[in-house]
Amino acid sequence: MAPVSIKRILISESVDACCKKILQENDIEVTERQNMTKDELIDEIKNYDGLVVRSATKVTAEVINAGCNLKIIGRAGTGVDNVDVDAATKNGIIVMNTPSGNTISAAELTCALIMSLSRHVPQADMSMKAGKWDRKKFMGGELYGKVLGIVGLGRIGKEVATRMQSFGMRTIGYDPITPVEVSASWGVEQMSLEQLWPQCDYITVHTPLMPSTTGLLNDESFAKCKKGVKVVNCARGGIIDEAALLRALESGQCGGAGLDVYVEEPPKERALVNHPNVVSCPHLGASTKEAQARCGQDIALQIVDMVKGTALVGAVNAQVLASTFSPECQQWIRLGEAMGAVLRACTSSKQPYSQVQVSTTGDGLKKSTGFLGSAVVVGLLSGGSGSGPNLVNALTLAKETGLEVTMKHEGGAGEGAACVVVEVSVNGTRSRAQGSVLAQVPVLEELEGSAFRQPVPLSGHLLFFKAAASAQLLPSVTGALASAGVEMESFSAPAARGGDQWYCVGISSLMGDLGSLKAVVKEAAQITI
Repeated sequence: MAPVSIKRILISESVDACCKKILQENDIEVTERQNMTKDELIDEIKNYDGLVVRSATKVTAEVINAGCNLKIIGRAGTGVDNVDVDAATKNGIIVMNTPSGNTISAAELTCALIMSLSRHVPQADMSMKAGKWDRKKFMGGELYGKVLGIVGLGRIGKEVATRMQSFGMRTIGYDPITPVEVSASWGVEQMSLEQLWPQCDYITVHTPLMPSTTGLLNDESFAKCKKGVKVVNCARGGIIDEAALLRALESGQCGGAGLDVYVEEPPKERALVNHPNVVSCPHLGASTKEAQARCGQDIALQIVDMVKGTALVGAVNAQVLASTFSPECQQWIRLGEAMGAVLRACTSSKQPYSQVQVSTTGDGLKKSTGFLGSAVVVGLLSGGSGSGPNLVNALTLAKETGLEVTMKHEGGAGEGAACVVVEVSVNGTRSRAQGSVLAQVPVLEELEGSAFRQPVPLSGHLLFFKAAASAQLLPSVTGALASAGVEMESFSAPAARGGDQWYCVGISSLMGDLGSLKAVVKEAAQITI
């Protein structure tokens, strides 16, 4: 991936001071403005290339669409629930978070809530502060030998498991992504939710909030649990159905709950918070000095690495870019974009496109079809301006325009030199181009069946024209260029001599009008790469 230009970043929430310091040390101007209203953010965001948030700022589609210069949205924390990732992707904006920044802090708070539920620590403390001495009232239970069900076995789930195992708890879990053998290696037996619910003395959830996890613990699942089961949610409000939880607490089916997150924050409905068997915190999962410093540092360093073109870490919507951070990959990306632009110019009268197939050959390109496909689409769909499609949103825009994109790698052991073949279908006809990278320069080797004697370097101002070979062809083209005040800088002829073939001329500047060439050639197109 070519380095992304980020000059100005807005930090809209309280982020550790190291974040601003690191960004400024890397020549990025930083503005901090907290507690902005939605309208203030919409009005302000157009002035920035980047936005850094925590969880309070709601980065909606309206905000994103107003950010006409936005290239990066950084979430200093885990998850991106407060960012409209689809809208950002459509606008070609990278969204990244710091997936490991608050892992330890969130895991430790989860463990603290489990222990508080087992021994009624907060309630006993309040009783003592009220001048009471109620030893019998706060009879608790040991964690030793109890079963802890962990729903969501990512970073935080793993850390909770290893800590609670030290108390002698048996840890079981569910996760649709983490392989069974991986979780088994750190002491968690995986099973289905139907198997998990009846076994648990304690349940903790560590999943993102999405349609499949909303209300995961509800009336039906509580009914399948042991009577008196205790639950903890330090992940996202809404994973546990709050109304169902209150009913389970009042019936005794749930023996206690530790809550750090809520559907509405701060919660206006206080029935859960005020329930005597609920231990509540005001979303403190990442509220440690260490976590805030780590998240602030991580998001700043990730942005700097992206700007320098050295790495892409934490991106949630631009995985295709992760393997593009090397000079070699950038050369192939430039080739893909240039080939797409050449085909766009030479088929402009035949659009719209219905299909594009990108084929690669050569050992070095086995893992490159993803970003090369995106690069070709960028070239095909660009209008020649600096804005428009990029590697982040190319495939999304292609789908919206009805362009079917397929990518494949051809060849096996001992396959030949690396090259890229692009075929586009335009109103029932197919156009084809082949290119490669030679001596670090992207070149065009073939266009529409016309193989060039010398590959065409894809840079500068290029004039492509289709004509039959003749002694008068070159003088006629040269004369038309001279009449337009344009100098010929290079000339690439096809290897074949019979029939109409494509030629390419490097020129000092684009011609104002290609009409003067119509008497000389069958087709003509010009581009700047």
